[in-house]
Amino acid sequence: MASDARPAQPKSILRGHKTQVHAAVFVRSNERLLTGDADGFVVVWDLIIMRTRAVWQAHTGGILGIAGWGPDKIITHGRDNKLVVWKLGVEDEARMSTVLPLDPSKESRPHPWILHMLEVNTMNFCSFSYCPASPGSTYVPHEILIAVPNTLASEAVDIFHLPSQSRRHTVKLGDKNGMVMALSLFYQAQFLTLVAGYENGAVIVAQFDDHCGWTVRYQAKCHSQPVLSLDLSPSKDFFLTSSADSIIAKHPLPEPDLNGLTTPEAAPPTLFNRERGTEDNSKEASVSPGSEPAGASLISAALKKESRAVPTRTSSAESQVQTQPLVIVNTKHSGQQSLKVRSDGRIFATAGWDTKIRVYSAKTLKEVAVLKWHQVGCYAAAFAEIEEPAEHDSTGGGSGTSGTSGTSSLDSKTWDEDPAGSLLAQEIQQENFKSTSVTLVPKLTEVTVREKRMRQAKTGHWLAAGSKDGKVSLWDVF
Repeated sequence: MASDARPAQPKSILRGHKTQVHAAVFVRSNERLLTGDADGFVVVWDLIIMRTRAVWQAHTGGILGIAGWGPDKIITHGRDNKLVVWKLGVEDEARMSTVLPLDPSKESRPHPWILHMLEVNTMNFCSFSYCPASPGSTYVPHEILIAVPNTLASEAVDIFHLPSQSRRHTVKLGDKNGMVMALSLFYQAQFLTLVAGYENGAVIVAQFDDHCGWTVRYQAKCHSQPVLSLDLSPSKDFFLTSSADSIIAKHPLPEPDLNGLTTPEAAPPTLFNRERGTEDNSKEASVSPGSEPAGASLISAALKKESRAVPTRTSSAESQVQTQPLVIVNTKHSGQQSLKVRSDGRIFATAGWDTKIRVYSAKTLKEVAVLKWHQVGCYAAAFAEIEEPAEHDSTGGGSGTSGTSGTSSLDSKTWDEDPAGSLLAQEIQQENFKSTSVTLVPKLTEVTVREKRMRQAKTGHWLAAGSKDGKVSLWDVF
């Protein structure tokens, strides 16, 4: 751990977007970072050389979400009511423009080849979620399912199949929660599972089977404002939500009901008081899961009349539905979005409207780091994929690259302000040190500069943050 009290600084600053960055994702074993902005531009950054490889305007409206599908497909979701699957492999990048959106270009920027296009609803500002079309897939899936808000009823969810582009399900989990604001689609065991966050702050988990259809397994209302983002743990045993309010909530994911029986209700949530640093199980109206839902917006009310979605079957007994979150934390910081859990499940990060990127322990939800560089609000956050769990990770993070603007890790944070964060960082670094001590390192003369940079890009514990200023900060965290 560093002994000085200097604030952490990003490894690199990627400049090029003209408008605010709304989405970011790492692809191709962390060799590429994709970012999308409010003008619909997508930029593919090569993290080995910290330069662009491809730039094009994917949508005429702002980007809501980006994802990689295998090594040569990119999915983009824009405010122009379109979801597009592009073909962009390494060999395709050679014909793409590298002129950044910030720079004027006299020539038009070529587009990648379009493989699929879906007409979808983007009134909700809700990004898509996708998963393999069948459970248990360990390779790059050739068929996927994509969840998006329903076109006519913004409180319902459509699930499409690709490459057929056919709609497989329309899931309506109630009409009193307002618009769908965040989605996650995945398989839990053999059951297709949908997690949805709503305009009134409610979250619902539903599972599908061929006999009972869609069944609600969990529902709770922890937020007093619209849910801005949600993400699953890698082990799929819980999920986290953030909102326009200052609450971050940790929710259970009920085990699939294989015998027609439901799991018992979870214990009452623990409410942490940030000011006293103590636990408080008393009821508070602003975060109580049992409080009455807020009214839906006028837009939702108008769209409700046009709904054609088939009502979803729910559990017959109210006691069969879990309603208690695991932990509720009032962070005292409103407007945290783009919540992302790192692939090792240890930490998660949020992008804050107050310009700060906050890193939390996924186990306790305690804040372990605050990353401050941008001068205006942050809208996007993304973690690089960590191939090995932290206890087996022999890399520990890379060293400096081109475009650096200061120190490179969270070690320089004043940990005395947060002993819990210091302990977490020390624990992770000690485990990394143990594994590093038995790792054979090749001679320096046998490693080229490019190979060194490639190893740094693939093994670095990167956290990318996109801001309203059009810049992307790249951090190397523990």
